[in-house]
Amino acid sequence: MNLMRCVLFLTFVAVLSMAQSAQPTAPPNQPEAMIRRLYKEVVARHPRGLLHDKDKEIFEPFLSKDLLRRINLARDCEADWFRQHPNNSDLKPPDWGAKGLFSGGEAEAEPSDFHVDKTEAEKNGSFRTVVKLKWLEPPDEPSIWRVALIVKNENGHYVIDDVIYLHEPEVHLSEILSDGCDGPRWVGLGDKRFR
Repeated sequence: MNLMRCVLFLTFVAVLSMAQSAQPTAPPNQPEAMIRRLYKEVVARHPRGLLHDKDKEIFEPFLSKDLLRRINLARDCEADWFRQHPNNSDLKPPDWGAKGLFSGGEAEAEPSDFHVDKTEAEKNGSFRTVVKLKWLEPPDEPSIWRVALIVKNENGHYVIDDVIYLHEPEVHLSEILSDGCDGPRWVGLGDKRFR
């Protein structure tokens, strides 16, 4: 009887160890493959602002439903700003148009190269992927900065759920999109400065 228990125990341990070794120890490369496709387009096109026209068609398939909803609310808010300020050329609208959603502020909106640094699985099932971006225009020295993308699986494919600009302090795209807005309405920044 002890021999039978020992054989069963060893069989159980063997099956358990094979099952554990079959599970991936690193995040799948599928999020990274999607991010590489995205950044090839970012480097080629340098999209700015809230993705209009051809940029909208190219980049929206890379985005989660929630991030698309936030961008659409920001577009409505921007339109409301123009409605509220039809003849005042002294006021500047929110500067979403100067930003590269996938790369950063004005000087960072036109990267010339990228490299996926690392991808880490998060506890909630999403992935955090850090991308190193570079701008180089000889004879200037290269400028290098990083962003982190929050990637999740939505309806069977990976999409960007947020972009984190890795400056001090870190700033999330999802927060920037609502600066000065109450949903689709422009309410102003008050004491808050637009990032």
